Amino acid sequence: MTRIIIGLFLWGMFLTVGFAQDNYKLVWSDEFNQDGLLDSTVWNYENGFARNEEWQWYQSDNAYCKGGCLIIEARKEKRLNPIYQEDSKDWRSSGEFIECTSSSVTTAGKKEFLYGRFEIRARIPVGKGAWPAIWLLGNSMEWPSCGEIDIMEFYRKQGIPHILANAAWGTDQRWVAEWNSKAIPFSHFLAENPDWASEFHIWRMDWSEEAIRLYLDDELLNEILLTDTYNGVIGKKRNPFMQPQYLLLNLAVGGINGGEVSEEAFPMRYEIDYVRVYQQ
Repeated sequence: MTRIIIGLFLWGMFLTVGFAQDNYKLVWSDEFNQDGLLDSTVWNYENGFARNEEWQWYQSDNAYCKGGCLIIEARKEKRLNPIYQEDSKDWRSSGEFIECTSSSVTTAGKKEFLYGRFEIRARIPVGKGAWPAIWLLGNSMEWPSCGEIDIMEFYRKQGIPHILANAAWGTDQRWVAEWNSKAIPFSHFLAENPDWASEFHIWRMDWSEEAIRLYLDDELLNEILLTDTYNGVIGKKRNPFMQPQYLLLNLAVGGINGGEVSEEAFPMRYEIDYVRVYQQ
C-alpha cells in the first residue's frame, strides 16, 4: 500500500510539474451555455454562397446554442436562389435554386489571436458530402497570403473519408497557395474506436513563434515549422503565422472537396461543446 501511495504522489508531482512548465492560462472561451443565438459581440454569421462551389446557402438560422453546445445544422431544403441570373457563369448565381442551408460563424473583426493553445471539443458529422471545419484566417492580406490554419477538416478524398490538419500561405502567384497538409484516413480512428463518430473529441492547436502543432485527442497529426511559411512576393515575404488570425466554425456540404452528397446524410449535425484559448 505504501508503494502505491508513493507512486500516486510521484505521478501527481509529475503532472503538476508538466502543467506548470506549459504555463498556459485561459484568456478566452465560449462554452455555449446560453441557449439561443451566439454572442454578437464575438461572432458573425456568413450569408449566402461563400466558397469552393459548395451546395449550402449560409444563414444564421442554422446555428444556435442548446444544451451547452453550439449546434450547426445542414438541412436539405429547396427554394429560389435570390441572386440567380440567367446565363451567369458564376456558380453562386448560375443555379435557379438553393439545394440546402447551413451555417458558418466567424470572429472576424471582433476576436483575433496571436499564438497560444486552442482547444475545441466537438462531435462532427461524417455522412457523405459533409465538410465540417475548424480553421483560422488572417485579415491583413488576401488569401492565401493572409495565412490559413485548418485545425480540423473532414471530407472524402477519392471517395475515402479523411480527417485533415493543414496550413496554407502565399506564393508568387495570386490565389495560389503553398500547403502543408496531412490527411489521415478516417479508418485509422475507427480502428482504435468503432464508436468514434458518435462521440465528442478534442482538437488542439499549439501555436508558437516556432511552429504550429495540430492534435486530435492528443495525437499529433501535423507539425508546421514557421521557418517554412513565409509568403512569396505578393505577400511581401511576410510570415502570416506571426500575425493575428480569427476563428471560423462551419459546416459545408459538397463542393470542390466535399464531393458527392448523399440524401441520407441530411440533416447533418455538427456540435461544438466549447472553444478555449490559452496563452503563456
